[in-house]
Amino acid sequence: MNGMYLPEGFLLGTPENHEFLSSRQGLERALERQKILEACATLCDADMCLHFDLFGTPAIMPKEEVVLTRNREEIKDIAVLTRVGKPVCFKVSGFTRNAAGETVALLSRRAAQKECLYHYIEGLIPGDIIPATVTHLESFGAFVDIGCGIVSLLSIDCISVSRISHPRARLRPGDRIHVVVKHIDPDGRVYVSLRELLGTWEENAALFTAGQTVAGMVRSIEPYGIFVELTPNLTGLAECKEGVSVNQSAAVFIKSIIPEKMKIKLIVIDTHDTEAAPAPLRYFTDPKTTAHLDVWRYSPRQCERVIETRFD
Repeated sequence: MNGMYLPEGFLLGTPENHEFLSSRQGLERALERQKILEACATLCDADMCLHFDLFGTPAIMPKEEVVLTRNREEIKDIAVLTRVGKPVCFKVSGFTRNAAGETVALLSRRAAQKECLYHYIEGLIPGDIIPATVTHLESFGAFVDIGCGIVSLLSIDCISVSRISHPRARLRPGDRIHVVVKHIDPDGRVYVSLRELLGTWEENAALFTAGQTVAGMVRSIEPYGIFVELTPNLTGLAECKEGVSVNQSAAVFIKSIIPEKMKIKLIVIDTHDTEAAPAPLRYFTDPKTTAHLDVWRYSPRQCERVIETRFD
């Protein structure tokens, strides 16, 4: 796994990060070695500069050094303001003195992002499995940090095979996840997917047995039945029942599991409203041992219907 250009927050508590930040000599070594470090921004001043306290050494990041933009685009104020109170990666770019005569470290997130882009992100190809951190959610998907604050889109249809109405059903801001690179556009923007890491139909169906009553989540209601999610990548169809609503938790009886038709038949026993947080994701592809996928086939081999993702 990439160990140098991680999403923001990964370096914050590491001994090496602490060693460089805890003294003026450490900051000078970081400048000399061009190390990427992290600290939390404490405030944003009226000039839209971020301020930091590096173990007693004040530091400042000018607005133009907060974000690496494409084609010299203007940096939006919100991109600066939303960094306050959060981990921010940077390189030390120099030192100056303030009005009180104190030494102030000058920081650049832009320089850290530029290095990350050229030495890591531009080398990614579709199928690569990488770490990411969820930054914020929209109705159409989740934005994730794939390295040094550089953001990628995880569209809602790529979060899981089971359809959800909003990414909040599966993710929360701050979640540390793994994703697979799905597409890179001509401008270098990276788009990622999650569902290929959450198991095939057979892998998920193997968790269940006909005759069991298990917990699920109602995801949609159609004239011909109720779709109940058993895992993020596995949904069964239950017979219609009055009083059932979308996004309710359900107890369902498993009537049958039919791999050749890729179907699970269910009976809804009971439902209730819930505001429970999303369950932790279960990865069937281990990012520690698998760094790349060429092809991912979701459907069973004996099923005529083929659902797969080709990254090659």
